[in-house]
Amino acid sequence: MLSQWERLLQNLGEWQGSFTRFSPQGEQQEDTPTVVSFEGLNNNQSIRQTVRRFPPSQSPQDKVFEYSSLPKSILLFDNGAFSNGSLQWGPFSEFGAELGLIEGNRRLRLVQLFNRESHLDRLTLIRETLAGTEATEQPPLTLDQLLGEWQGEAVTLYPDLRKPETYTTCLQIHRRSDRELVQQLTFGDQTITSTARIDGSILHFDQSELPVQIVLLPDGASSNSPLKIEPGHAFILEAGWLVQPNRRQRLIRRYSPCGEWVSLTLVTEQKISYSR
Repeated sequence: MLSQWERLLQNLGEWQGSFTRFSPQGEQQEDTPTVVSFEGLNNNQSIRQTVRRFPPSQSPQDKVFEYSSLPKSILLFDNGAFSNGSLQWGPFSEFGAELGLIEGNRRLRLVQLFNRESHLDRLTLIRETLAGTEATEQPPLTLDQLLGEWQGEAVTLYPDLRKPETYTTCLQIHRRSDRELVQQLTFGDQTITSTARIDGSILHFDQSELPVQIVLLPDGASSNSPLKIEPGHAFILEAGWLVQPNRRQRLIRRYSPCGEWVSLTLVTEQKISYSR
């Protein structure tokens, strides 16, 4: 098993792409070309990270970071997928997380940020390709692409670095009508059934105690989060990525009813049947 630091090294290289900001309703507000490089130093004992942004009609803007250890707020998987974010949610404070997925020479990262009133404030989608390689971006995710049955494997990591858990998953999504869909998720010995209201590129799960929404985004991406975090309610922050028509990754950062970060799960799933 790779160490957390060795997993970070899976991200070495120069990643060319863009930071695209969206409103909570999925409306694009800003798109900035970027180059993010990870360079190993001292035989990869430390890393220099350079983030270069190219704002329209402005000079490039650089930020440089060097580090030789990882904060408690980040966890990584063997393939380099990772999440970094707030350890604890609390009222009257800004809160959020970054969820990063990797597939060959491509990365997809999603940042979900909440304001001091605990409302979802903005989403930033980061699409990147390794310099010197070619890759085809996926079209914007559609509901029809999600319909059907997905079987997968999940790996859950814990901030206290206890032994990871691995288990199978099954996700079934089908339309009940033009305005409503039903989702049934089975993981381990648990099954959760929920209903969503379809509103264009947004799926509203309004029937739970803590309403959440899934926003369908460019490059086969999706964002799953509450619209507002409420005390006493467990919640998740999730990024999804349809890397192929029948293959999807999901990265789930889970928080307890007390607002404490408790786990990070990577799900890799295959579509085995289609639905309408």
